[in-house]
Amino acid sequence: MLILGIETSCDETAVAVLDDIQGILSDIISSQLEHSQYGGVVPEIASRTHLKTILPVLEKALSAAKVSLSQLDGIAVTCGPGLVGSLLVGISVAKALHFSLAIPLIGIHHIEAHIFAAILENPELSPPFVALVVSGGHTQLIFLPAFGVYEILGSTRDDAAGEAFDKVAALLGLGYPGGPIINRLAEKGDPEFMKFPRASVKDFEFSYSGLKTAVVNYVKNSPADIVRRHLSDIAASFQEAAVDVLVEKSIQAAKHKDVEKIAVAGGVGANSRLRNLLKERAAKAGVSVFYPSPVLCTDNGAMVAKAGAFRLSLGQTSGLDLNANPRMKL
Repeated sequence: MLILGIETSCDETAVAVLDDIQGILSDIISSQLEHSQYGGVVPEIASRTHLKTILPVLEKALSAAKVSLSQLDGIAVTCGPGLVGSLLVGISVAKALHFSLAIPLIGIHHIEAHIFAAILENPELSPPFVALVVSGGHTQLIFLPAFGVYEILGSTRDDAAGEAFDKVAALLGLGYPGGPIINRLAEKGDPEFMKFPRASVKDFEFSYSGLKTAVVNYVKNSPADIVRRHLSDIAASFQEAAVDVLVEKSIQAAKHKDVEKIAVAGGVGANSRLRNLLKERAAKAGVSVFYPSPVLCTDNGAMVAKAGAFRLSLGQTSGLDLNANPRMKL
């Protein structure tokens, strides 16, 4: 079974072809670098850029997979949550292909797709397990008693973890997106330089506004030359505080649900400190951790195709009334 996966929920235009036996045949991603000058994604620019790039990316994905449109068995597309203008571009293309080719259309939840990204390279990962979904727009702990069944254990009360990385990077004048930049800089810094706070919120919820404010206050109250000299130390100290909470809450959630597996999904899942610290502490707790490759942590079409193959196997499809839902619930 060949599934085409289309992802345009934010600022990545991504298309992939997935064979349910051979795996990923192609996975083409076009990132929108123009947003860096604004310090964040501009929705209007994002949707217009998707319009320009979606068909060339589609053609590249088919060419790389050596597959024609007529060979496809299904078309999966992200329909929410995300930026409504961006979502509509991908949905419009998917619906046009569905109508012209008379093959199934499957609308996919963006978070479900991220969770399935961990399964792409870890076929042994099966429920029950806890998923840590951590990105620029989402920070959640989700329990999966079975595929397609989701119990949200906790979410962020304010900033998502990736959003906090972006805001701290902007504060330090490091550029956008902040996550990869802080990750690289922190490798040269001392994580014990500053003991930034770990938010204490109930159960499995998260909060990053206090951590962000603590970094802001430190930078504003410190001489500029000290800040410049210790940029890597500040980055490392911030990252340690951000990651520490993610790791501890994930392990607590696994123990709470009496499971021995944690899957990590989302862009922040590519953070090297998160990956290393979680594996280290999880091993001590007798818990296995499953990660996608860094390229599959970011928004991509392969994860959408994988989720689409699962939904199609259950006979679940969408019609031409499929619409974008920017606040779609899991």
